[in-house]
Amino acid sequence: MPVKELRLLICSAGRRVGLLQCFRSAAERLGIQLEILACDLVPDLSAACAVADRAFAVPRCNDPGYAKAILDIVRDNQVNLVVPTIDPELMPLASVADDFAQLGARLHVAPTDIIEVVRDKRLTSETLEAAGVPVPGSLGHEALLADPDALGWPVFAKPSGGSASRGLQVFQNINELPDSFEEPMVFQQLLRGPEYTINMFVDKGGQLQTVVPHLRIQIRAGEVEKGKTVRRDDFRQIAEGVHRALPGLTGVACFQVIDDPDLGPRVIEINARFGGGYPLADHAGAYFAQWLLEEVLDRPCGANDDWRENVKMLRYDSAVYDG
Repeated sequence: MPVKELRLLICSAGRRVGLLQCFRSAAERLGIQLEILACDLVPDLSAACAVADRAFAVPRCNDPGYAKAILDIVRDNQVNLVVPTIDPELMPLASVADDFAQLGARLHVAPTDIIEVVRDKRLTSETLEAAGVPVPGSLGHEALLADPDALGWPVFAKPSGGSASRGLQVFQNINELPDSFEEPMVFQQLLRGPEYTINMFVDKGGQLQTVVPHLRIQIRAGEVEKGKTVRRDDFRQIAEGVHRALPGLTGVACFQVIDDPDLGPRVIEINARFGGGYPLADHAGAYFAQWLLEEVLDRPCGANDDWRENVKMLRYDSAVYDG
């Protein structure tokens, strides 16, 4: 029988049942017993919390007490690995990374300087462009007002710190542009063409080991609902550029690309965490969850690029019942 060796905490677990299942499958392949803890604002209403071994209530991730609540769970339960799942919690946790290290837990979060870049879409674009990564032309609100034709029309607008497809807009001309917005916005060339997610795994030594693109065939609430893995050398080269631009990024990350028929592939955003479509990469043989566990266990990391192409994922609604 496997001996209990690790405890994992999945933060903001929500509906991430697929991610939880990937970690359970990884533990089976490794021959270890993995206890999965999950937390959320209202764990009784979280499907992932319902299927975890134990669940905890925590404040919202923008609450000043959020990081302490996560640290308390880690300390009280001897958690070995902490995996955040949404963008707004990355900086609060990264800011106390040393506290997690003192507790002997690996926090799967990039350093604060990386989070500052990836949480600001304008800064992301500037950083990537400086490293030679293809990105759409981008401007802030004032810059666009000062030079209305700099990007051409129509333009695509999104909150600079947004996520989950929140606040996306398209403006056809300068006359449609409001004088002000409730939050900082970034304006970009409107790209057309198929959209891809590129999942990447960087080992703890800083080597880019795996790049798994998948075509986002259909999207719902900002996450891929139908997708298919593809191999493309140009996407691998772009991932290498992202790695150069953000050398402190380790573990799991993903970025979005639109393959515009005129401009070619352009990176539109980066997520320094497991993406919502990660289970597709895992099913195709890119076992990011397993490789993280191997690193936490101090075992040789089996990260490789030998995953299967043309693996299709068709998500559907399911349910978890209680009572």
